[in-house]
Amino acid sequence: MALLDVEDLHVSYGAIRALHGISFHVEKGEIVTLIGANGAGKSTTLRTLSGLLLADRGKIVYDGTDITNIGADQIVRMGIVQVPEGRKIFAPLTVRENLEMGAFTRRDKREIEESMEFVFSIFPRLRERAEQMGGTLSGGEQQMLAVARALMAKPRLLLMDEPSMGLAPILVEEIFNIIQRINQEGVTILLVEQNAHMALSVAHRGYVLETGVIQMEGTAAELRDNPRVREAYLGGD
Repeated sequence: MALLDVEDLHVSYGAIRALHGISFHVEKGEIVTLIGANGAGKSTTLRTLSGLLLADRGKIVYDGTDITNIGADQIVRMGIVQVPEGRKIFAPLTVRENLEMGAFTRRDKREIEESMEFVFSIFPRLRERAEQMGGTLSGGEQQMLAVARALMAKPRLLLMDEPSMGLAPILVEEIFNIIQRINQEGVTILLVEQNAHMALSVAHRGYVLETGVIQMEGTAAELRDNPRVREAYLGGD
């Protein structure tokens, strides 16, 4: 049984249909990427999985349970956590306070402290800046904080929306190394990423989303070798 199984998902913004019956799955332990142009429906998909948007039709099954259109807070408690596009950290709060906000669904203080140590081991720069206001961090550090905050919720499935957006190339590579490490620690990842080359370099499988429809799917290697994908998303290389 897949950890996440999405069947015939339709989502609209008012009269505008954003997703036209997409179906895909994510197995436990995988990194799966959704690639596509701006406006293809990638972020809409993640927001619907997170409970932030309602589905018109279709089904979202997580670990055998139908979670279609249940509340966002309940989704987090079940182990699905999103790293939003644009980071959306709490700028007036310190790094430590941002991380504590990520653990809002948890009660065991010892386990929360263990998670704090875990994220500091992955992001040593955040330990150095633990008492610094989130809004004073660099863009790369804010992205690290957004990922670390999501990890504080102890996710089984991490939804990542454009983690490399706005980052310098050297930081992009660092973020994708971190994504692989998080996955190696046992967290399943569904990755939406404009940088298809980097996404396919870390993913196990992928889906190509175009105007709300899945047009292609395959292993990362198959998609990298596909002439249409190379031409449209990999610069033709």
